[in-house]
Amino acid sequence: MAAGHGHAHGHAPEVVGATHRRRLAVVFSITLANLVAQLVGAGLSGSLALIADAGHLLTDALGLLLALTAASLMLRAASRRRTWGFHRAEVLAAAVQALVLVGVGGYVVVEAIRRLISPPAIATGPMIIFGGLGLVCNITAMLILLRDRSSNLNLRAAFLEVLNDALGSMAVIVAAIVIATTGWRQADAVVSLLIGALILPRSVLLLRDAGLVLLESTPKGLDLDEVRRHILELPHVHAVHDLHASQIATGIPVLTAHVVVDDSCFLDGDLPRLLDQLQSCVADHFAVGIEHSTFQFEPLSHQGHEPATHD
Repeated sequence: MAAGHGHAHGHAPEVVGATHRRRLAVVFSITLANLVAQLVGAGLSGSLALIADAGHLLTDALGLLLALTAASLMLRAASRRRTWGFHRAEVLAAAVQALVLVGVGGYVVVEAIRRLISPPAIATGPMIIFGGLGLVCNITAMLILLRDRSSNLNLRAAFLEVLNDALGSMAVIVAAIVIATTGWRQADAVVSLLIGALILPRSVLLLRDAGLVLLESTPKGLDLDEVRRHILELPHVHAVHDLHASQIATGIPVLTAHVVVDDSCFLDGDLPRLLDQLQSCVADHFAVGIEHSTFQFEPLSHQGHEPATHD
């Protein structure tokens, strides 16, 4: 006998999703305008730092376009073909953004090392002007995303990209000042290395988090051994096996389990009460509250028919 949860809730928080989409659209527009400005500045100055910043902005614009697309898809209702709707689109978008950022970060590091050895001439005036313009754009975009940056991986990726851009713009301005005052042209390459160092670690962490969701790993903060112990403490429960927990998308953990109970539970009407207790247990007793849970009840006499290998 299998039983799913009976709590009333929807899979698509449309109002919140629409707000996320509007904010992503504004940030995408700002980033696109900033990209054009940085390309002009890179062409006028010959600065690798501005080229790196423009390259980073290009990937950010593509990433934000993916994020905006994912936010739109997530508003679609579930269907018979897609029972969870398009919630996982935010994870896929975050993974693609992370992969692109890793590639950009690697290119910047390699080119910066080359320019450390042979630094080209650089016009510092355009660097300061366009670096300052980029900083203003990035701070504006950060303020737009600040409140909802932890809502899901999609918005987290977008916020990290804008944050990295802001730090990159600051570094461009510092490099321009150093070159203008000291004549040390390698400052441009050093700053480019710093931009690469900002891009790579955060991108790898984001890729790891997206990968954990796609691999259906147990959600962070959830100890399945502890879940098993809580279930076994309930009356009439003898064993728990095939216990699995994963995450459809940010904030949507799911859990399934086979629960072995007294044979009498199938005759005396105890199963509905036991199901309520199990659902309350996994929803309320753990840091990761699981509202989407499915339990399969099995009589104790059925154990001899179970496969030899299961958890």
